[in-house]
Amino acid sequence: MAEHHHYILHKPFGYISQFISNAPKSHKQKFLGELYDFAEGTMSIGRLDQKSEGLLLLSTDGKLSAEITGRGYEKEYYVQLDGLITEEAIAQLQQPMTINVNGDMINVAPAKARIIEDPGFEEREPKVRDDRHGPTSWASIIINEGKYRQVRKMCAAVNFPVLRLVRVRIGKLELGNLKNGEVIEVDQLLV
Repeated sequence: MAEHHHYILHKPFGYISQFISNAPKSHKQKFLGELYDFAEGTMSIGRLDQKSEGLLLLSTDGKLSAEITGRGYEKEYYVQLDGLITEEAIAQLQQPMTINVNGDMINVAPAKARIIEDPGFEEREPKVRDDRHGPTSWASIIINEGKYRQVRKMCAAVNFPVLRLVRVRIGKLELGNLKNGEVIEVDQLLV
């Protein structure tokens, strides 16, 4: 049996969670393969959209990938929000809600949510925005699902649009001090 390769990545803003494109070469899209010399057959376990950052697990083991995505592990996100989020909005995030996913109204389970201090991430490029455009705040959002842009849609539903989204944890694995764009190859992924 061939040995599998496993990676932990801090996905930067602007990258697509795949390795190749079916789009014409004229598109200036950035793919994960530009960040590291990954083993052939490496795939991302779950996804982060192009505008999202943070913890992304990758592996050449398709069975492991299916197990991790199908088991409902907690995923924690730190989100920078437009405006000063209220306890009322946090309470709404902790209730079941319905969001629009590609034109379908989908029920999502309650999130674990709390207001947090600015986590002090390195400045994103391009910059989120400056203080002239009003205050921002940070929250931790924990979900077990992973519907398309779910955290963004949940926050928008309580009138606090997401300006920046960083996944900081999947199960027991944390982003920790991994720098933006940094990749670590590991013997196994213990989530």
